[in-house]
Amino acid sequence: MENTETKTVQVRDILIAHQVLKDIVVNTPLQKDAILSEKYGANVYLKREDLQVVRSFKLRGAYHLMQGLSEEELQNGVVCASAGNHAQGFAYSCKALGVRGRVFMPSTTPRQKVSRVEFFGEPFVEVVLTGDTFDDSFNEAKGYCEDNSMTFIHPFDDHRTIAGQGTVGMEILESMDQSVSHIFMSIGGGGLISGVGTYFKNISPHTKVIGVEPAGAPGMKESLKKGKVVTLDKIDKFVDGAAVKTVGQLTYNIAKEVIDDIAVIPEGKVCSTMLNLYNENAIVAEPAGALSVSALDSYRDEIKGKNVVCIISGGNNDIERMQEIKERSLIYDGIKHYFIVNFPQRAGALREFMSEVLGETDDITRFEYTKKNNRDKGPVLVGIELKQKEDYYPLIKRMENNGFTYVEINKDQDLFNLLI
Repeated sequence: MENTETKTVQVRDILIAHQVLKDIVVNTPLQKDAILSEKYGANVYLKREDLQVVRSFKLRGAYHLMQGLSEEELQNGVVCASAGNHAQGFAYSCKALGVRGRVFMPSTTPRQKVSRVEFFGEPFVEVVLTGDTFDDSFNEAKGYCEDNSMTFIHPFDDHRTIAGQGTVGMEILESMDQSVSHIFMSIGGGGLISGVGTYFKNISPHTKVIGVEPAGAPGMKESLKKGKVVTLDKIDKFVDGAAVKTVGQLTYNIAKEVIDDIAVIPEGKVCSTMLNLYNENAIVAEPAGALSVSALDSYRDEIKGKNVVCIISGGNNDIERMQEIKERSLIYDGIKHYFIVNFPQRAGALREFMSEVLGETDDITRFEYTKKNNRDKGPVLVGIELKQKEDYYPLIKRMENNGFTYVEINKDQDLFNLLI
């Protein structure tokens, strides 16, 4: 059996993958976005992989890997681990090829993604929810593979997967009649940027390849900084399509040669980008799909007047998460603040807070009284939404001037996770 973890990827592999995939995947649109172009003073193009058959680019790598397996390997069945998008590409490929498959997904995977996997894979695919993170599911899947002599379909660290993802880059350059200054894309395990980066650095070497990671899971950034693949101690699972503790060894080896820079973006900013894409552009992007656009602010001066491409890598977003997305966005934008306020246990204290502390346009969104912690004062959990972030310091000043002691929950992540 070939060593798939060390074999690298050439442009030729991506060209072959394109031929294999041309009747399976959609050649998704590359659209110039007028709103983003005006905002950044650049020509901003969006590669709409959210419009792919399974609403993400992952079908490309999964199908390309699976169609190349031997007849014996296909008969024995295949296994994958995924936070959602790879599983859908895997399931679609199993059904298209008539192959029995088993999918291991984190128990935290949004229900919408689980349902889509079942839809695309029936009756060939079985879903197993296990562990809290992709890495937990990955370990379970690898063990099951070995115990049952089945083939593991790696979501990123296989040269065949990477070649399949690289076809996104080929389509972009075929659609552009002008040179591309920067291309931005999300990094989870590194398959997309390894494939697209390989194609760009060979065909359009002057283009800057920019990877984008969530602040809660900057695995590639840390690995490049340390000069080796590192495993993150903990990750924020919110940007589920990019929440990976350990990037691939093969993807790391390729990425360090093709990546020009990595932007690390706070989860709250990703949420604000998602809402803007929906409200202004009518694009439903999942968190990982919005990462590329989230990075544009960091390169505002550098991209001015240039041709820029952002890959919207996926659009599998669960509508049930919208309240959390809005909340995270408001907090990041400095509009929403949570406090534990110590109210004096006397008549008129609440009225005083409302009249003397709250500004005219400030709004209480949460007010939760807890038991008294001493005879004189009792803590209250208060959520306040401001009209603009500049109203924050006047609010704090009024609280202090009127003798209300407080703890800011927004600035204490552990307390925030516990209470909010």
